[in-house]
Amino acid sequence: MATITAGQVKELRVRTGAPMLDCKNVLVEVDGDMDKAIDALREKGLAKAAKKAGRIAAEGLVRIKISPDGRKAGIIEVNSETDFVAKNGEFIEFVDALSCLTVDTDTSGLDDFLAKDFDGTRTVKERLTDFIATIGENINVRRFEHFNKSGAVYVGYLHGAGKIGVVVGLETEASVEEATPLGRDIAMQIASMNPLFIDESGVDPQYLENEKEILVRQALNEGKPAEIVEKMVMGRLKKELKETCLLEQKFVKNGDLTVGQHLNDQAKALGKSVKVVQMTRYEVGEGIEKREENFAEEVAKQMGN
Repeated sequence: MATITAGQVKELRVRTGAPMLDCKNVLVEVDGDMDKAIDALREKGLAKAAKKAGRIAAEGLVRIKISPDGRKAGIIEVNSETDFVAKNGEFIEFVDALSCLTVDTDTSGLDDFLAKDFDGTRTVKERLTDFIATIGENINVRRFEHFNKSGAVYVGYLHGAGKIGVVVGLETEASVEEATPLGRDIAMQIASMNPLFIDESGVDPQYLENEKEILVRQALNEGKPAEIVEKMVMGRLKKELKETCLLEQKFVKNGDLTVGQHLNDQAKALGKSVKVVQMTRYEVGEGIEKREENFAEEVAKQMGN
């Protein structure tokens, strides 16, 4: 059985809002598996409908690059140990250079990307190694993505000086100049509301089945009659999908409209059809657990030596 730490209990409480003791007990039940613990708390009706977005911890930057004609794009996340380094001009310049490489890359593998030529004299990995030696801090090229779907125009949005980055692909005959204002609205929506899917047709069946099972057990645990649970659960699931599907979400700049309605209105104004066909959202450090250190304790240890 895994040892449950105070840090795990604290994290589960932050992510679910459930009471501390319940968090500890459920972590013991699931042998420390955080995602299973969230599901179990939801089944017991003790947790909010937490999205499994992961833990936000590591420092670094997200950068986006869009080709001049908007037909290709790239996004990359590079992590550093401290926010001080993430704000360093040389680090920013390095990540910007890497983002340019993502636009024309012909690979989706990180190892292949690291083997790419960086500046004609060395590979990305060699430049990274040199940079680590210069900075004196571990730097990690964590992930990247390249976009070039036929018929799509790409628009990017960076939030918080590069803490969140979004690339959205619009299938349209509109030019990049025409599509950019609408694309930026959509990208800002994705940055803010973090949808999991574009619309209901794109919902992962496994995700849907898992959510349905959780809601069924939750309803039964609430004492709801079995004969009405199925109908009730479908209603709850429909409501949840409105929050997790981009086009069903309330538009952040006008709560009277859904994103889908705003998209249709703007397409009519352009006189050209517009369809969201791709979306990617990176948040710095998402899913990475950061080591927490007690500064006072560390000083005490040093004083005792």
